[in-house]
Amino acid sequence: MIKSMTGFGRCEMSDEYRKITVELKSVNHRYLDLSIRMPKKLNFFEAGIRNVVKQYAQRGKIDMFITYEDLSEGASALKCNMALAKEYISNFNEIAMQFGLDNDVRATTLLRCPEVFTMDEQGIDEDAIWSLLEKATKGACEKFVETRIAEGEALKADLLVKLDGIMENVLYIEKRSPEILKEYRDKLMDKVSELLDKTSIDESRILTEVTIYADRICVDEEMVRLKSHVEAIKNALNTGDGMGRKLDFITQELNREANTTLSKSSALDISNKAIELKTEIEKIREQVQNIE
Repeated sequence: MIKSMTGFGRCEMSDEYRKITVELKSVNHRYLDLSIRMPKKLNFFEAGIRNVVKQYAQRGKIDMFITYEDLSEGASALKCNMALAKEYISNFNEIAMQFGLDNDVRATTLLRCPEVFTMDEQGIDEDAIWSLLEKATKGACEKFVETRIAEGEALKADLLVKLDGIMENVLYIEKRSPEILKEYRDKLMDKVSELLDKTSIDESRILTEVTIYADRICVDEEMVRLKSHVEAIKNALNTGDGMGRKLDFITQELNREANTTLSKSSALDISNKAIELKTEIEKIREQVQNIE
């Protein structure tokens, strides 16, 4: 089972006092990069949240959004700072006397004075909050993993089709290479015969030239390695989680062999097949970048 690094998950948990909603979304990334946005009152739980997420994801840039809603009616209370209110009134009276002003201070005037009235929050039950937050985080992560697996299976199917296409090109090159060598030998014989007319031809010299040419265009090793790398990718796709980096490395090796094949090619059809190989390998490389 393979997982894509693109996914989304959401979970909402509540009790009679509070409601917590957790959302996750991710894109591909070389490592695990988790960004959490949540209310200040939940900052204390950040380390625990990160530990939970690490149980479900190894790689990817993950954005996490947490909202908290307090449902208890007594969650906060209005508090009046009477001492501060007395200071404000005292200063108002002093200013009125100093400058001969009418003192029209009313009770509502104190509403506009900073810090006179404040909202006093009740104590936070950390254990209850964490119990709910942990459940919401795990629920979101489970749905998040489900979407990753679904997309991962789609990636796997697409990769297998592309790997089969690579194998078709490899088999064509393997079959065509000996024919190219024979065609070269025949052309060389015809050319030498034409130049020498009725003079006898030195077969050993012809054989030497053909051998040198064969060594220059031989791609047997490249084809063997290409087939080996294709099998390695297919095996990795069936091994389980966390093979993204391995597949990335194998894809680089595939590209290296395709480049060597193209550089050795002397026939147009072989060159075209090598270019098709590189095109398919590049598509595979782009897909592999999304695998965890």
